[in-house]
Amino acid sequence: MDPFTMVFLIVLIVFASRLGVMYLRDRRENAEAEFADPQLLEELDALKQRVAVLEEIVTDSKYHLSRELDRLEQEPPAPADGQVGR
Repeated sequence: MDPFTMVFLIVLIVFASRLGVMYLRDRRENAEAEFADPQLLEELDALKQRVAVLEEIVTDSKYHLSRELDRLEQEPPAPADGQVGR
């Protein structure tokens, strides 16, 4: 193989690989753009708002899980298997 043919093949391979990368990148970007459905984006925003409200409820200072656990510990346990005391 003469040197000019080898150089031509190397340039061709590099060009083809870059063209392939550009094609795949463009294809991925188009697929992401098609996913951006306005109705889905509105639903996503609504869900984010609901999660924010739930986070506020859970982290609210009036909401104390320890109080509930203390209340449950103070209640007498229910008899097992329907038996009343031994």
